[in-house]
Amino acid sequence: MSKIALIGAGSLIFCKTLLNDMFATPALSGSTYALMGPTLWKLEKMKTYADNIIQKNDLDAQVYCTTDRRDALKDADYVILMFQIGGLEAYTFDYEIPMKYGVDQCIGDSMGPGGIFRCLRSAPVLMGIGDDMKELCPDAYLLNYVNPMGAVCTTLGRATDVKFVGLCHGVQTTLDLIAGYTDCEKDEIDYLCAGINHMAWFLKLEKDGNDLYPLLKANMEKPAYYKNEKVRGEVMRHAGYFMTESTGHLSEYLPWFRKNQKELDLYCDEPAFGGESGAYLNFSQMVAEKFKNTDVLSIETGDLEPRSKEYCSYILEALETGVPFRLNGNVINQGMITNLPDGVCVEVPMYVDREGLHPMIVGELPMHLAAMNQTNLTVQSLAAQAAITGDPNLAFWACALDPLTGAVLSLKEIRDMVIELFEAEAPWLPQFEGKTLDKIDIIDIPEDTVPAPVPVDPALAINSRFGKLAE
Repeated sequence: MSKIALIGAGSLIFCKTLLNDMFATPALSGSTYALMGPTLWKLEKMKTYADNIIQKNDLDAQVYCTTDRRDALKDADYVILMFQIGGLEAYTFDYEIPMKYGVDQCIGDSMGPGGIFRCLRSAPVLMGIGDDMKELCPDAYLLNYVNPMGAVCTTLGRATDVKFVGLCHGVQTTLDLIAGYTDCEKDEIDYLCAGINHMAWFLKLEKDGNDLYPLLKANMEKPAYYKNEKVRGEVMRHAGYFMTESTGHLSEYLPWFRKNQKELDLYCDEPAFGGESGAYLNFSQMVAEKFKNTDVLSIETGDLEPRSKEYCSYILEALETGVPFRLNGNVINQGMITNLPDGVCVEVPMYVDREGLHPMIVGELPMHLAAMNQTNLTVQSLAAQAAITGDPNLAFWACALDPLTGAVLSLKEIRDMVIELFEAEAPWLPQFEGKTLDKIDIIDIPEDTVPAPVPVDPALAINSRFGKLAE
């Protein structure tokens, strides 16, 4: 008889999907679902949708709405996060301001200035949830769907004491693609996948003990296959391993694909999130406009659908029944990947049973894969620390060391962009109130300026290019 708190339950797609999945899980029969969010009318529509399924399918479940987070969390067994602080308004700033400076993002919710500022906005809420859970439901498990997954989970690990796992569908959906590209059934593939969220590597791909990589690589040389995977396919061609994110996402995480128009035209010109500029913002705006005057939940039939690919309901089932469930989850690295730093979020195989969450030891990644992961972990670590401490300089350095941003902007341009983002998004950044990032202008050097004399230590000048200056 569990209590399950859904924080951000006005989320049309995620909340609807996860509720259906949990209703379809016999081990969760008798559960109470607390739908929590800031907008009561959205929650009430979600409750009506849920009640229709419960009644039509004669389920044992109770659902209630609340705008009081503490009420939702009190005595909860499980807490599911699915919110977006600032909504579409803040997300628009995340895209449009960097684009003005030349940082061309496709999705902008995980890395880049968009992902960094999404983390900064989320942190106060995450820390508040951590404090509330410590008081109201100290034994509860937290399942996180909030992006940027890596930086958010790093924030949870550093600033709270909650038991958590971050969940993404990148591994299972990529495995579907690999099965199709190699003409296999998904269940026939034996695989090992590890790295970081949105950049986890398939270290092993086998069927009946035979390596599937030769076939996958051979097919990726065919235009019809490569067209679907221009960025991910190109990375595999050079790095030797396939990974878990689409062209649209991956093109933002590395410095090679969006830094100029030539690369954008070559790698990011496909429709439907193939990497085009602002793809997900355009999609989000279209959905918001489409459903502004349409109650999409009112046309639901009340039928109970089969469980989706999302891990959430299977994790709760394993915790309730003790029957182990294996997944790839996002957790704080504690030696699971030995050549990535501890204390940051990694995505590794794990299993769940009644005793809890059990991440598996992977060991070392191939050095070049770990190096690519590390470029993103540096940004995520800085973003999380900036979010926790309210230090605008750390936020600046997170942006400055972001692979895409650093590939296209100077330090001054990055600083000016970050200052503008802070000004636009101030309503959602309470931890930075009263703190500013100093503006630094370019020093004007008149053409006739003579460089100042350079003092030289004669001891250092011996046998060096400074020898003549020393004389």
